[in-house]
Amino acid sequence: MLAELAAYPDAALDADRYGQGALLDSFERRIATELGKESAVFMPSGTMAQLIALRIWCERSGVSRIAYHPLSHLAVHEAQAFSMLHGLSSIHVGTQVRLIAPSDLAAIRDRIGAFLVELPQREIGAQLPAWDDLLELCKVAREREMRLHLDGARLWEAAPHYGRSHAEIAALFDSVYVSFYKGLGGIAGAVLAGDADFIAEARVWQHRHGGRLVSLYPFVLAAQRGFEERLPRMAGYRERARAIAARLAEIGGVHVNPNPPHTNTFHVLLPGTKEELEGRAHAIARETGVWSFGSLYPTIWPQLCKWEFVTGDATADVSDDEIVAIVEQIVAP
Repeated sequence: MLAELAAYPDAALDADRYGQGALLDSFERRIATELGKESAVFMPSGTMAQLIALRIWCERSGVSRIAYHPLSHLAVHEAQAFSMLHGLSSIHVGTQVRLIAPSDLAAIRDRIGAFLVELPQREIGAQLPAWDDLLELCKVAREREMRLHLDGARLWEAAPHYGRSHAEIAALFDSVYVSFYKGLGGIAGAVLAGDADFIAEARVWQHRHGGRLVSLYPFVLAAQRGFEERLPRMAGYRERARAIAARLAEIGGVHVNPNPPHTNTFHVLLPGTKEELEGRAHAIARETGVWSFGSLYPTIWPQLCKWEFVTGDATADVSDDEIVAIVEQIVAP
């Protein structure tokens, strides 16, 4: 990747310094335009970007309570950072096994400073609400005077499902976070977008978080390259995922969620223990040179494991028939 980035035309530009520079400035403007927002700021991580957004909205609303899905990234992967670093409290909306419904949010009687919506909801198979349901959910939040923040870590992957522009989706929210190292294949990094005064304040909080690095240009170059090369392929990734999921669902004992997939990511539930399934997958990789997965996620059922299946460039090198044959060997050697 580093060798390819060195040959990238914008690699000749001067490196940014403490958030200033032509490469960084132009990329931030480009993403702000793509999302239909006034301004944007590049940050080292999505965790930082989202904490800053929620802190700002809660301070402005005067309510230090946030709301989100029980399996939000904030709840599962961030060690309660919103509470430990910013003194915010939280409320879970809905249940772990499905998307948030407008009625779930309407049932919350506590005052909420900021409501976070994740599109897609990764931990339940990268599911997306129907467009009308999303509009109703945002309407309920607005009626309750909640600020709306979009966890768009996989927004690039979600847009093909709706057949709408990124700006049209982002317009429903006061602020938006997007990632560049997932579907776009960057090294690391995220962008937080919103109104100009919001982003100006976010830059101050970025400094306070230690996120104002002396230079970000390798991350920005990789993000820009992924944005230009992989974003146009997202619809194709999704269609391939739907084709593979349909085939895998026909294998005895294998379950796909959701079926058909909403994005290029979906969950495959495999019968067996984590140790035996991983052992078979790794043995097949040594024999065939085809890597299926490194590790599986446990579920509440001891004899059922979860595989997060993501289609992308690498998946194109393996046919549907090969994938089906490998999965059949993993579950029924």
